This record gives sequence, C-alpha cells and structure tokens, in this order.
Amino acid sequence: MTPRAIATLRAADLVLCEDTRNSARLLAAFDIRARCAPLHDHNEEDRIPGLLAMLREGKRIAVISDAGMPVVSDPGFRLVRAALAEGLKVGGVPGANAAMLALILSGLPPLPFLFQGFLPSRQAARRSALEKLRIIEQAGLAATTIWYEAPHRLGETLADMADLLGPRPAAVARELTKKFEEVRRGTLTELAAHYAQAEARGEITLVVGPPPEEAASELDLDAMLAAAMTQHSLKDAVAAVAEASGQPRKAVYARALALSGKG
Repeated sequence: MTPRAIATLRAADLVLCEDTRNSARLLAAFDIRARCAPLHDHNEEDRIPGLLAMLREGKRIAVISDAGMPVVSDPGFRLVRAALAEGLKVGGVPGANAAMLALILSGLPPLPFLFQGFLPSRQAARRSALEKLRIIEQAGLAATTIWYEAPHRLGETLADMADLLGPRPAAVARELTKKFEEVRRGTLTELAAHYAQAEARGEITLVVGPPPEEAASELDLDAMLAAAMTQHSLKDAVAAVAEASGQPRKAVYARALALSGKG
C-alpha cells in the first residue's frame, strides 16, 4: 500500500471489492472508513448503470482486488470500459502485481513476455491452448509466457506443459508479497515431478521460458503448415513457414504439396 493508494481510498465515496470481508481487514489496517460494496464477475454488469450514475454526479469510486490489480484477471474491466465510453475520468494507482513480480523473480528473459491469464480448467481445453501456443512458437514467437493457475490444478498443468512444451526452464511463484512468498525454479519436467507430490497453496503464478533456439532445426513443419494453410493460400503458407523455420523453400513446398494431396 502506497501513501497515494491510502489517500485515494480515504477520499472515495464508495470502494468496490471482490469480497468485502477481505477488504474490510485491509481498510481497517490503514484506518480507511469508506463505504464498501461487492463487485465481482456475477454482479458487475448489473451494477454498472448505478455506478455510472454516481460518477456522473461527481462521486468518487475506487475498485480494489483481493489479490493483485483490478481488471487484470480480476473484476473491473467492464466498469472501466463503460466509464470510458461515457467520457468519465478513469485513473489508476499502481500496486502489487503478481505477473510482473513473478517475471522479475523467475530469472527468465523479461522481454518479450506474453501474459496469458488463466488456462482452461478442463484438461482437453488446456492442452489445446498449449498446442496453439506451440504452433505460434513454431511460427516464430520466442517469448517468456506468464500464467495464473489454481493451486489444485498446478500439478496437472505442469505435467501438460512438460509434455507439450518440453523441459524448458520455468518458475512457480506463489503468495507473492505475502507472508509465505516462495519461488521455485527448474525445468517444467522437474517442477511437474515436484508438484505431483507436493501440495501447492495460495495464489500461483507460472512463468515459462521461451523455446530453446536449437529447436529451430527440429520444428514440426507439418503442424506449422497445417496451421498456415487454414488461413493462407498454399504459396503464401509456404513462404511464411519457410521464413519462420529457416528451412529451404523447396523442401517446405514439397512437404506442403504432400500434405495437401497435390504432391
């Protein structure tokens, strides 16, 4: 909590919280006596008209999260969008953010990075999302990726990542800026083995390193071409894949013809 955050909350006519019980403890610790009301995924849309009316009257509304920054994988986006659409003033007070802190503490390349939020909870959808990431990487993306995950799914998610992304370096950060803050680093394979046995607790952030450079000569041309040919002509798909993979255009073209049944 910064002095600016404390001053902002003290001046607010209404503080919107994910859970008023959690926020009450925070506000009490800083002697903040503003009125609180819940704002979460299930009521945000319904509350927007009344909140906009308050803002038009000149009232000040603050939005806080249970953990982390509002809007970023937390409630608030729909309200912010609605307020901006009406020309109302929206400001921000920076605070703790698990994604950025996990990236810093991971020791992995900080730029470029790709924040992905939460993976799907069901394994089939989760693996599909990871497979899409792998295809994008094969097309040339080389970025550190950041994910949020629920503690009870951590072991399964790491196992899927190790299976589909390989034993690349990664970090599991939990309870960042809190009493039991911990960062465990290792390969996806090592982390998956650890959390298959160890129970994870608290707020979890996963940071996964970019694909290794040496993997460029082993790219799955079939997967790259299949993805490219769904959106481009055969000629354009061959050109894009040849450039991304570094493979000879003639070899890529021959493979594309075989996949399309024309070779």
